[in-house]
Amino acid sequence: MSQQLTDNFGRRIDYLRLSVTDRCDLRCQYCMPKDFKDFAEPGGWLSYEEITRVVMAFARLGLRHLRITGGEPLVRRDLPILVRELAAIPGIEDISLSSNCTRMEKLARPLAEAGVRRLNVSLDSLRPERYREITGGGKLDKVLRGIEAAREAGMAPIKINTVAMAGFNDDEFDELIDYCAPRGYTLRLIETMPVGETGRKALGSYLDLGKVRKRLARSRGLEPAAMPGAGPARYYRIPGSDTTIGFITPISQHFCETCNRVRLSCEGDIFTCLGDEHRYGLIQPLRDGCSDDELLEHVLAAVRTKPERHEFNENQEKVVRFMSMTGG
Repeated sequence: MSQQLTDNFGRRIDYLRLSVTDRCDLRCQYCMPKDFKDFAEPGGWLSYEEITRVVMAFARLGLRHLRITGGEPLVRRDLPILVRELAAIPGIEDISLSSNCTRMEKLARPLAEAGVRRLNVSLDSLRPERYREITGGGKLDKVLRGIEAAREAGMAPIKINTVAMAGFNDDEFDELIDYCAPRGYTLRLIETMPVGETGRKALGSYLDLGKVRKRLARSRGLEPAAMPGAGPARYYRIPGSDTTIGFITPISQHFCETCNRVRLSCEGDIFTCLGDEHRYGLIQPLRDGCSDDELLEHVLAAVRTKPERHEFNENQEKVVRFMSMTGG
């Protein structure tokens, strides 16, 4: 059955971004309003048992790559227990984690021992005051300690995800490269996207990363490179070093034709495209007692709803949910 997880446009789906909570302990300007409190109730979240059933169904259909996200996934209690269960599923070759690392200092080793291999960290500034402003009160020193704890626990590669914003952090790209290089981290620059009201507001600071890449190519020299993982970044290496920089460009140079992923929200909704409001609900059939074969059919039906491409450029008002509700 491994050949069946293909959408209507012939794209093989082998990557699931799994949200375990919509809650977060930060309020990044482009993600969630500072006073937002309309979170899903924990009783409406998929249980760990339900999550494991869904991932097992995906794995039977050919899923290989799994990324755990939120909100901030580390706010969900006993996360290493879930990771251990997911790592034991036949067919799952790779479990990674996206985190802001505010809580990583204590959890890094239990998560690594449970099966997390790779880590993506949201880090938009290395200047404490600016970081506090962008995140709505975050403490940079705590985050940096968390990243270091993940490195010491053996997570690798560690990718630093920076949303590139004109007038906010576009003067820090060289600082971020110099932070990542000696530690073996990869810097990934990401364009802002019109996901929810906060995302649309952030478009006022939109930065075309094609221009940034050309500038860095002149100052640093860049050559094409590859990185492990199943995501959409285009990677370049600084010649004569192991320093790698990735560019994620959903606006200026979309990658829809090679999209291999879908998202599962903490409430059991499958989102097949970050730029589309359509969702396919799994929580009702799960709680109505569907069989494993029926669950497979639901997953296949959901994947068949995946659109050919997003409409971020043509229809910026299309997505009303916030990024934290989708699963990163």
